[in-house]
Amino acid sequence: MKPTTRSLALIAAASGIVFGVVTPLTASAAGTSAPLEWTRCTGGGADPRQQCATLDVPMDYADPSGRKIEIAVSRIPSENPGARRGALFLIPGGPGGTSLNDPSGKGQKLPQKVRDTYDLIGFAPRGLAPSTSVSCGLAHEDLALSRLRPWPAADGSVDGNMATARRMADACATNGGDLIKHLSTRNEARDLDRLRAALGERRISAWGVSYGTYVGSVYAQLFPARTDRFVLDSNDNPDPTMVSRSWLAAHERGVEDVFPVFAEWASQPGNPYRLAESAGEVRPLFLRLAARLDREPIPWPGANPEELNGNVLRQTMLDSLYDPDDFPVLANLMLAAESGTLPPAPASPPDAVLQNVTAVGAGTLCNDVAWPTSTAVYEKGVAESRAKYPLTAGMPRNAMLCAAWPYEPKEPPVRITDRGPSNILLVQNERDVATPVSGALKLREALGRRAVMVTVDSTGHDAYLDNGNACGDGTVSAFLATGERPAADTYCR
Repeated sequence: MKPTTRSLALIAAASGIVFGVVTPLTASAAGTSAPLEWTRCTGGGADPRQQCATLDVPMDYADPSGRKIEIAVSRIPSENPGARRGALFLIPGGPGGTSLNDPSGKGQKLPQKVRDTYDLIGFAPRGLAPSTSVSCGLAHEDLALSRLRPWPAADGSVDGNMATARRMADACATNGGDLIKHLSTRNEARDLDRLRAALGERRISAWGVSYGTYVGSVYAQLFPARTDRFVLDSNDNPDPTMVSRSWLAAHERGVEDVFPVFAEWASQPGNPYRLAESAGEVRPLFLRLAARLDREPIPWPGANPEELNGNVLRQTMLDSLYDPDDFPVLANLMLAAESGTLPPAPASPPDAVLQNVTAVGAGTLCNDVAWPTSTAVYEKGVAESRAKYPLTAGMPRNAMLCAAWPYEPKEPPVRITDRGPSNILLVQNERDVATPVSGALKLREALGRRAVMVTVDSTGHDAYLDNGNACGDGTVSAFLATGERPAADTYCR
């Protein structure tokens, strides 16, 4: 699909909003979705003000009168109706993440002025329960994160990964039904526009995090006239030739950005998890330990797999670098491995939940863009990555189940461009293992004049109201509440 060309008049009107000219946005709505019927949310943990509903959308937008699926939606209304501007969509990461309880959770971290300005809207993306759900029916061992984000064998071979990809893709084709063929970022954006119409909004604002930045970018590309204030937090590279392959590849750079911070922390005197006397010793210590565990895994009953091998340690490293608060998890496991006495296996969600999340993630990643099917492509990439980035051992360029996906993408990836209103604020931590600043700069470049980027001198994934700093948080909050945005890209030290 070609990007929508916006008129100069629309761009001028939108820039008026950015600079603080507030006009009511709820007088009318484009679209034909029926109004939502809000009820009390079931289950525990939600704020008593949170309401829930379901929205019927086409499973296949090429056949809008065909089968419908349900999208589960939630909201907490504006806390000051007199100050209400519209709806703020909380777009989750993933793919496979949900924001259904975010109006009650992270939404309550928003400053009061922002909570007064918007209804907070959460949702479970298509395929993810309690929306109409999907499952691949994978074997239990294939639900291990070190299989889903596959690591090469100790010698760098990808033959086992290709066999696993074929087995998992076959399971998705057998058990995923028609719905798994229609999971895509483009369709999630279309679902959000149906939700916008059902809410009676002419335009929506959004706070998208991680993969949600790509969803938000795609929405803004497909429906530019229906966007108000968009915050994209921890940003994915939108490269239309790679899409999800570039996100996986980004981990090699992201680990290099963050590991030195971990090493500095792990060498501090007085740290109960101290690994070494100097930061420079931590990296070779980790590499030696991972290599030893490749040769001599340690039994780990209750874990999946039931051993601590080199790749499980590497996966723990990757997970722990998402948030500095999780640094002790990696350090504790390294200390335990050195002593030969492991802690209890980490708790895992029920298999049924993992089946659902994995299927949504797989379907979306594999349907958004075609992955190479040649073993040689992955062998070459893994070898190059292992040589240049030994901490990640080739994983970021490896073959996941998309390498054997049985379906061709139904539509080409959306190309993100600078065509549309200038109403997007990117916020990005400088040291982010999952969405490194190098990839965020690619999104910033693609959006051109539509966006301004705030780079935050901080470490961790998810910048706004989480792992960022007061300068970044204040800049984003001001934009959401008032429309005020920095005149140019800025740095928050």
